[in-house]
Amino acid sequence: MQMRHEHKFYLNYLDYTVIRSRLSAVMQADTHVSADGRYLIRSLYFDNAADKALREKADGVSQREKFRIRCYNGNHDFIRLEKKLKSGGLGTKISARLTKEETQRIIDGDIAFMKDSGRPLLTELYGKMTTERLRPKTIVDYTREPFIYDAGNVRVTLDYDIRTGLSCTDMLHDVPTIPTEPGLVILEVKYDNFLPDVIRDIIQLRNREVSAFSKYMSCRKYF
Repeated sequence: MQMRHEHKFYLNYLDYTVIRSRLSAVMQADTHVSADGRYLIRSLYFDNAADKALREKADGVSQREKFRIRCYNGNHDFIRLEKKLKSGGLGTKISARLTKEETQRIIDGDIAFMKDSGRPLLTELYGKMTTERLRPKTIVDYTREPFIYDAGNVRVTLDYDIRTGLSCTDMLHDVPTIPTEPGLVILEVKYDNFLPDVIRDIIQLRNREVSAFSKYMSCRKYF
């Protein structure tokens, strides 16, 4: 399993405009973006009754995992279950496709079909939902502008307008959400074995240190 380096930085709006201009000049936009160079992400995060995922992130536990269901631009024809794995500054994810109907069944707690689905990730989630009481916890919405660079398999994203659905988990329908970090932009850099100097130079900003920001954690601070 390929683990990738992952670094995040807090940006203000001025930083964002500078970085975005630099990225656009050197990197390619992700092929899945709309005409304006961005897309909307909605994720439904899972946690147990003791908020294990939330507490491990807050406590800085090095080895941890999170499950989420994700869709883009409100398109329910392409939905993925993802397991995000972190080990220090390295990360990776495992994913499996879900149908709209399967997603709704998971939200509703009708999970028996996952046991014999033939998809290992669904089977694993089924086991954790039955033994560890893992459950859908909250919706996280945000806007992303993604850029890619072939050398080093680099992916740089600018994420903003982060919103929480609080305790609502019905991700397939319109639900009220509220902003969690107004004006904040998260710069995230992912790469395999090396970060090309040209990209390293682009993302250099004074007084901007690597952060441990978590969108899930940000959206859980209200409940």
